[in-house]
Amino acid sequence: MKEITVYEAFKRSSGISTDSRNVKPDQLFFALSGPNFDGNRFAAEAIAAGAIGAVIDDQQYETENTILVDDSLKELQMLASKIRDEIKAKVIAITGSNGKTTTRELISAVLNKKYRTCSTNGNLNNHIGVPLTILSCPADAEVLVVEMGASQQGEIGRLCSIAKPHIGIITNIGIAHIEGFGSFEGVKKAKSELYEYIRKTGGLVFYNEEDSLLTELVYKHVVKAVPFSDPTGTDLTTLSKPDELHLSGKIIFHEKEYEFRTNLFGSHNHNNIRAAMAIGLFHDVKIEDVLDAIEKYSPANNRSQVVKTEFNTLICDSYNANPVSMANAITSFSKLSDKEKICVIGDMLELGSSTEEEHHRILRLIADCGIKRCYTVGPVFMALAPLYGFEAYDNSDQLVEVLSKKQIRGMTILIKGSRGMRLEKTYDVL
Repeated sequence: MKEITVYEAFKRSSGISTDSRNVKPDQLFFALSGPNFDGNRFAAEAIAAGAIGAVIDDQQYETENTILVDDSLKELQMLASKIRDEIKAKVIAITGSNGKTTTRELISAVLNKKYRTCSTNGNLNNHIGVPLTILSCPADAEVLVVEMGASQQGEIGRLCSIAKPHIGIITNIGIAHIEGFGSFEGVKKAKSELYEYIRKTGGLVFYNEEDSLLTELVYKHVVKAVPFSDPTGTDLTTLSKPDELHLSGKIIFHEKEYEFRTNLFGSHNHNNIRAAMAIGLFHDVKIEDVLDAIEKYSPANNRSQVVKTEFNTLICDSYNANPVSMANAITSFSKLSDKEKICVIGDMLELGSSTEEEHHRILRLIADCGIKRCYTVGPVFMALAPLYGFEAYDNSDQLVEVLSKKQIRGMTILIKGSRGMRLEKTYDVL
């Protein structure tokens, strides 16, 4: 395989693998490396498992079934960029501090009513995930929806140079990954890289005109933009009911009113729904199909999920958390008509020097919302929560042990925290 290029090898393959444990027949294995692992060490294992060959960047692992390159990751990204040029699909890129995945999944569901649609799988939204998304896009796809995450300056710009989106959406801009971005201004600058790319390439931005910051950035960076409220030259008005467990509401379009219900918890998902409606209507998806897709969409992976157990109703939102998403979830939770409510919250990570202040802010919000029972997990909340009269535990295992003895029944329980807190452990005892 040494004599052929990575591009030629990919064209012969059945797809890409970066994990030797999950190689499928005739896939091309990319030996990626990180701080704690060296993918080159698993090249032979991947080939033995059925890979057509392996792209490596360490000469000592070279065999007749490998392609030696300077940098396997850069080679993966260059391959994705080349394949992207061959893809005829319209590419829609989505980034933001909160709601990226839900918005991406809603948009994909809506557009799939009319177009062959491919989108990011799971959380593959970084410098590795975006190339893998592009390389897995079927040749006959008409739309490719790409989620883009970032924790440092320049990452969104680099992802744009690979995915080359025609349309861009920033869901919102909040305090997240401050350690990497340095400040809120750093977050703004980083997310705006998508707008900058769209402007330079003559693309189109969809934006929430009710968000003053996004509106400001659109006017600053973008030439062509469509507000969520006016995707077709006719006003689109949506109203949601904040006191229901599952978000519902009505939409007024072409002077006709339609009711809609969703499987999503929380009024903070309202703008994610507006984004999907606007994109769908702009692309001539019938309003009935737009609403059907939204109503049938069911969230997964601990994002705004409502799960009824034998004893309680759980709002499982423990996939991740930052100050904005945490505050939004708590505010939505406080508006529920349910009387018996409990919060289970975990530390928010990667906040740098803002850590203590932002955790104080969340605890004050819970207290101000009148939520009496709150269990916290993590060393930061453990130091602060007792000041507000809430129970605090260092880790989720400790909390699980306590909850298993309390036998909580008949409650609606919000479970929200950063993924590192592993709050999903509490589900089985609630």
